[in-house]
Amino acid sequence: MINVTIDGITVQVEAGSTILQAAEKAGVEIPTLCYIKDLFPEASCRMCMVEIQGMPKLVTACSFPAADGNVVFTQSERVIEARRGVLDLLMSNHKTNCFACPANGDCKLQTYCWDYGVKAPTFEGERVDKPIDDTNKFFTYNPNLCIMCHRCVNTCQKLTCRGTIDTTKRGFAATIGTSFGMKWEDTNCESCGNCVQACPTGALSMKKRELYRPWEVEKVLTTCPHCATGCQYYVYVKDNKVVDVEAADGPSNRGLLCVKGRSASFDFAQCDDRLKTPLIKNRETGEFEEATWDEALDLVAKKFTEIRDEFGGEALAGFACSRSTNEDIYMLQKMVRTAFKSNNTDNCARV
Repeated sequence: MINVTIDGITVQVEAGSTILQAAEKAGVEIPTLCYIKDLFPEASCRMCMVEIQGMPKLVTACSFPAADGNVVFTQSERVIEARRGVLDLLMSNHKTNCFACPANGDCKLQTYCWDYGVKAPTFEGERVDKPIDDTNKFFTYNPNLCIMCHRCVNTCQKLTCRGTIDTTKRGFAATIGTSFGMKWEDTNCESCGNCVQACPTGALSMKKRELYRPWEVEKVLTTCPHCATGCQYYVYVKDNKVVDVEAADGPSNRGLLCVKGRSASFDFAQCDDRLKTPLIKNRETGEFEEATWDEALDLVAKKFTEIRDEFGGEALAGFACSRSTNEDIYMLQKMVRTAFKSNNTDNCARV
């Protein structure tokens, strides 16, 4: 263990920890644009530059290893001026129509520019209008809003392990793109949207963002109902309706989701055809009628018992849905073996 002082706060961290990790332990926030936790640091955006006492140059907090006795300043005049310069350069080649941007109010670049007083760029960049790729069914890519932080690339290549996108060309012509400039819909992209969530600007945006602004929604932590993996996510609720989801750092998904979890697991909540109560068929009319849960469960238990008593347990079987959790599946097989008196139990191991 080593001792590091961050803005006057001394913390003890493991040897090999970065300045950024030490700052997190000290409760000191350092701005980042390219950093992704648990991945090898990109250290390309330079927003996390800090000053270490006795060192002539500023260092990137996300990649620089802390040393015992380091005294670090994250808000010195040199540091603030360096970050302001980084933002100035980024904005010199960035579209500034924030009101029309889907990430307005939820953009790290916008937030940092506000924090550091960068109202307009002092450099004249080459703002070339690059074509927008809208071919993906779930999200849109606008390269004119990209700051080349590579968070989407690193997410696609190292976290989802798909490798659909990468940096193409060089200089002002450089952009994040697909292989050979293919349309997004023609690539091997699984439309999981993890690259979209990783994007700190509006370059990648879910098409559902047209339904709301970030300040209009309430975030509710829940579990994805699609399969039994148990991915955690935040449901975005606007006017008592689910409009979007955001992956949470759950134990089984660690901030990632599949395309079904992100774009198909919640639409049923507002579906007009959704069943909200049990239905029991009226034998006289042949029509299904609403019933209480007690009535439905009593009927099911009665029918199962009659079949078991008349034909034996082997006439019954239990088959678990793949959306069920391990606990639910365990209860089902236990009920089949004890109440049904049968070993006919299985489950669908996929959706």
